[in-house]
Amino acid sequence: MVIPAYNEEQRLPQTLRAVTAHLGTVCQDWEVLVVDDGSADDTARAVQAAGDSRVRLIRWPVNRGKGHAVRIGILASRGARVLMCDADNATPIEQLGILQTALDGGASAAIGSRALADSELEIRQSRLRETCGRIGNALIQAFAVPGIQDTQCGFKLYDGPRARLVFQLARIDGWCSDAEVLHLFHRLGLEVAEVPVRWFDRDGSKLRPSGYLSGLVELGRIRRYHHALPPLHRLLQPELLGTP
Repeated sequence: MVIPAYNEEQRLPQTLRAVTAHLGTVCQDWEVLVVDDGSADDTARAVQAAGDSRVRLIRWPVNRGKGHAVRIGILASRGARVLMCDADNATPIEQLGILQTALDGGASAAIGSRALADSELEIRQSRLRETCGRIGNALIQAFAVPGIQDTQCGFKLYDGPRARLVFQLARIDGWCSDAEVLHLFHRLGLEVAEVPVRWFDRDGSKLRPSGYLSGLVELGRIRRYHHALPPLHRLLQPELLGTP
């Protein structure tokens, strides 16, 4: 499990308690990688206070953005499956089983979604943020990831070997990093399952209105970064994917 964290000393302890308690009941072998993305507070100390050797801290000296933090964590992971979860636990960790079922059915990635009919939004975002999110998703579908209604929900489960391959190709550090990764899954022909989940809006979001504008710039870079890649099916070799 990978948790990107920037100035999360307040929200992270409760999330780590919930995560470790749940993983201990459903997994025999697990680890949590918290990637401290240049925090100026005591995020690192909050991780160390978890008191579990399976909770590992990765520190980056400067703030680069959520996309960079997730990429560092995914590439450092070792699991057969890797969950990316936001530090606020907005989608409760108990929803993991729903994503597991999607991967059991053959998907290479299962992403939590707030936009599907069966999604349960227990606490909604402000009307402004919901409007910005809908506009942003319409642009993402048009330019990068057709058919996915919510690329930004911070609760995604990946097949580990495939994720480590895809994230080696990723370059976006900011808000559109999720869209870039899903764009690469799409280009590789790897199945992405969008799954309805329970979700709670939490106080303390780091996303500001300027972040949406930066996201538009990043969205424009996705095709520029990846249009000249060789046919990606050539990368899907068994020895790279860890499959027989």
